[in-house]
Amino acid sequence: MDLSYTQEELAFRDEVRTFLEEKLPKDMSDKIRRGEHIGKEGHELWHSILNEKGWLSYGWPKEFGGAEWNAVQRHIFEDECAAAYAPRIVPFGLSMLAPVLQKFGSKEQQDHYLPRILDGTDWWCQGYSEPGAGSDLASLKTRAVRDGDHYVVNGQKTWTTLGQYADWIFCLVRTDPDAKQQEGISFLLIDMNTPGIDVRPIILLDGTPEVNEVFFDNVRVPVENLVGEENKGWTYAKYLLTHERTGIAGVGFSRAGLDAVKRVARQESANGRPLIENPHFAARLAQVEIDLMAMSTTNLRIISQATAGQAPGVESSMLKVKGTIIRQEINDLARRAVGPYAMPFASEAVEGDNDPIGPDYAGPVAAQYFNNRKLSIFGGSNEIQRGIIAKVKMGG
Repeated sequence: MDLSYTQEELAFRDEVRTFLEEKLPKDMSDKIRRGEHIGKEGHELWHSILNEKGWLSYGWPKEFGGAEWNAVQRHIFEDECAAAYAPRIVPFGLSMLAPVLQKFGSKEQQDHYLPRILDGTDWWCQGYSEPGAGSDLASLKTRAVRDGDHYVVNGQKTWTTLGQYADWIFCLVRTDPDAKQQEGISFLLIDMNTPGIDVRPIILLDGTPEVNEVFFDNVRVPVENLVGEENKGWTYAKYLLTHERTGIAGVGFSRAGLDAVKRVARQESANGRPLIENPHFAARLAQVEIDLMAMSTTNLRIISQATAGQAPGVESSMLKVKGTIIRQEINDLARRAVGPYAMPFASEAVEGDNDPIGPDYAGPVAAQYFNNRKLSIFGGSNEIQRGIIAKVKMGG
């Protein structure tokens, strides 16, 4: 197994770097570097820049208008974007729903929805979790009852990320209440402007309404918005979650975060010397860097396997667990590095129009620390992922 880049891959990396230098707006990357929010308009602008280049759909097959990059190219692109402080590509339509439609959707659904995802016509959100169905997703209660050429949907979804911006939501709904949990679920596409939908913000620890509750009260959804077969939605849900969990590892984001911590530690002092020379802090910094290097190697190994045609399995769960632990440790080190400047937290400090409390790099530290406590929970909690790993690797 060769974990080194080929000459062609190095040339591709140079192409990506040149593109980012020329096309990534500086004010946008500066905001990301400072931990500020770019809003819906900023994300849409970055998506349009990538789409004009033909790189927004980099993981899609060519038959659907994608660049059809292999696993190594995708890894290089994501790494370079993180290093350049490019905005994260909003994944819900592009890398979560789109693969499901490409594999299980009808020709009519593919022809209608996929181009609208690319050109920004539709902003999608994910309707999976419920108040009583998070990691135990199969116990979901949202019902969809067939009524002629419509389904009538009633229930509630929660933790709906960026749902306040969404035009559409892809939802798991229970269509057969008498079947075993996983066997009575279907996958529906629902227009967020349909009467009976109510979106309510949830204010997170970092002060932002990033997630929402979505309520469905007799919402009528055309039958043609069913993806695949009725009561087969669990199969499609598992397929989607494999794509979600691999991306959660966030190797590139961790590298950028670690570099930022090192820069801060060189500027902050402890007992009259740079913090980075403090033995206790330096030891923690070295440990997380070692863990990140090991995970990066594992990630490359899995990418090598994917290039050889092997689909990711339990490795997705392994990357999810370790990747989220590393990112949370980096956030904690950043919080400790800025010391008392991380104690006061005001959401205004990360909006860009207010004077920071202390150094300018201190403003977003508390917000990022609080917000990223979610990393080990969403996408299937780390406890659940460890159970999956144990069952697959050790039997049971």
